[in-house]
Amino acid sequence: MNRKTKSKLEVTAIYVILAIVSVVIFYPLIWTFGMSLNQGTSLYSSTLIPENLSLEHYQWLFGPESDYLLWYKNSLIVSIATAVGSVVITSLVAYAFSRYQFVGRKNGLYVFLLLQMFPVMMAMVALYIFLNMIGLLDTLSGLILIYLGGQIPFNAWLVKGYFDTIPRELDQAARIDGAGHLRVFWSVMLPLAKPILAVVALFNFMMPMFDFLLPSIILSSQENYTLAVGLYNFINDQFANNFTRFAAGSVLVALPIAAIYLYLQRYLISGLTAGGTKG
Repeated sequence: MNRKTKSKLEVTAIYVILAIVSVVIFYPLIWTFGMSLNQGTSLYSSTLIPENLSLEHYQWLFGPESDYLLWYKNSLIVSIATAVGSVVITSLVAYAFSRYQFVGRKNGLYVFLLLQMFPVMMAMVALYIFLNMIGLLDTLSGLILIYLGGQIPFNAWLVKGYFDTIPRELDQAARIDGAGHLRVFWSVMLPLAKPILAVVALFNFMMPMFDFLLPSIILSSQENYTLAVGLYNFINDQFANNFTRFAAGSVLVALPIAAIYLYLQRYLISGLTAGGTKG
């Protein structure tokens, strides 16, 4: 087999793999969107895109009979608070571990690494009891608190790796000009760390929007439901088979994620690649 034939086979194999991956990724999305436009409440449709398209399910979601907008607001509150809080807390923690030497620094990094190995499921009962003790059970504040605390180890390790790539000479030059610790952090480190902070913001915004397990355990009042919990009740309640409404609500969940991703995409690749260069 000559080199030209081998090259064609490799290119063909690559395109075949890309085609299979595309089908796996896009078929469920197209099917969900098509089902959201289907009349009635049936899960099944004779065609991928229904012949008689209808927006009745989207109209119902925004109507007075639905709590969808309330759940959407709750999810946005939790997601925005988690994203902003994670960026603030993580950047401060990572800056301290990256730039200062203090007792327990090395052990603290090992603890962060160790905590990432345990699934959140292990702490569900403890988190429930903890929120009940402090009076934040069945509240959005309690949910935000758990999200913020749970993401610190991974985010801090990621951002610290990025901070380590920023030359220390910039810090020293700023201090020679009279800048203090917070000034160096705010004026030197944060502007240079925009890519990795964009990654942290996006990941921590996405997680509460899609997470079902933690909100379903912490939240019990319908007015406090997030989107994942509220949409699940469309198909979980007795005699409920509102699969088309569930599909319509799921499609709308992707809108803020897509908007933020498009806005931050110029930072994402550089942030993800640089954040893991040093430990």
